[in-house]
Amino acid sequence: MSQIDILYSRDDHEVLRFADLVSGEGVQANQFCIRHGERAALIDPGGDLTFTPLNIALSRLIKLENLEYILASHQDPDIIASLPRWLMHTPCQVVVSRLWSRFLPHLASSYEISRMGEQLQARIHGVGDQGAVLPFGNDSLWVLPAHFLHSVGNFSFYDPVSRILFSGDVGASLGGEEGDVTDFAEHVKSMAGFHRRYMASNRACRLWAGMVRKLGPAMIVPQHGGYFSGEQVGRFLDWFAGLECGVDLMTEADFRIPAS
Repeated sequence: MSQIDILYSRDDHEVLRFADLVSGEGVQANQFCIRHGERAALIDPGGDLTFTPLNIALSRLIKLENLEYILASHQDPDIIASLPRWLMHTPCQVVVSRLWSRFLPHLASSYEISRMGEQLQARIHGVGDQGAVLPFGNDSLWVLPAHFLHSVGNFSFYDPVSRILFSGDVGASLGGEEGDVTDFAEHVKSMAGFHRRYMASNRACRLWAGMVRKLGPAMIVPQHGGYFSGEQVGRFLDWFAGLECGVDLMTEADFRIPAS
């Protein structure tokens, strides 16, 4: 059953989490909206299955003509496959790693490309590996390096007003606690297999965790599953910084010629 959680609301600033908008074949995914005054930003809006329910839910909360940014942590279909429809129906700019900015037009049909023309590529803002600070109303949104943490060109996004870090697939879980994680030791069971396979190496994990600790976020919210707040933030960062994963685990046995 779909739900909308208010993660932060104060003065003219609000952060919303949309969960379980799609049932059936699609993998559970969270989408996030940051509203600052009249402006709005949407984070990891999902694939085509998600577009219609998210569009309906969002249009009840904001004016879609005020959607300033779509922020994509990386290029996967469950992150950004709905991109052409958002570009067709809103004035948003799309923020993604420069490595993937030239690939995103492949998500559009020939009809959509003909409708948008040169405007399509002009509205995709490719960010360099160092990240960026984006103006957002009278404040900003931060694009933070998270490279090789699932994708070679990968970003986390930080809202300095709410102090919420949107971590994409870092911290993702399948089948664990939904909402605010309370039992971290139990929740690890739903994260461990995914992270060992999809994160590149412990070095990347440690570097990202060290950067995040300097921010001192109030909350870390992944694209899949539950999120971390309070003392669970530190527990997650400790676990992630110590994780052996990806190439750390590979041996010659992983590169054998298949038997005929």
